[in-house]
Amino acid sequence: MNALKVSISPLEAADIPEVLEIEKTVDPSPWAESSFKHEVETNKLAYYFVARHDGKIVGYAGYWLVIDEVHITKVATHLDFRRQKIGEQLLTHLLESASQQGATRGTLELRESNEPARKLYEKFGFSVSGTRKHYYLDNLENATIMWKETL
Repeated sequence: MNALKVSISPLEAADIPEVLEIEKTVDPSPWAESSFKHEVETNKLAYYFVARHDGKIVGYAGYWLVIDEVHITKVATHLDFRRQKIGEQLLTHLLESASQQGATRGTLELRESNEPARKLYEKFGFSVSGTRKHYYLDNLENATIMWKETL
């Protein structure tokens, strides 16, 4: 499928209600509004972005910059807009942003069962490096840890 043309911009506090609507449908353990507010307003290590199509938020993503490492915390696409390369566009933007901020390598974790996300990250050069047993509290699913050693 062709890539849907989106514009990517920093996530602002006013975007949080629209992001939460997506978050509730795509994440089995969705973040609370207060978590997003903390990331946007308080966390000096955090960088978050939204993807818009025709003025509507169709995806969002974020990372923490810890010294020279990018820690990807979120990449999500609205269910109605999946398989249109929005996740790829967001991930490209994240990695470019992090690299410009001084990151030289990156990491993330994802649910073991999240095969589509794992394939996306592998496409970008991330590889599995370990497992966090019973990481997700909602169902005690393991987390797969992935690293990309060179951005």
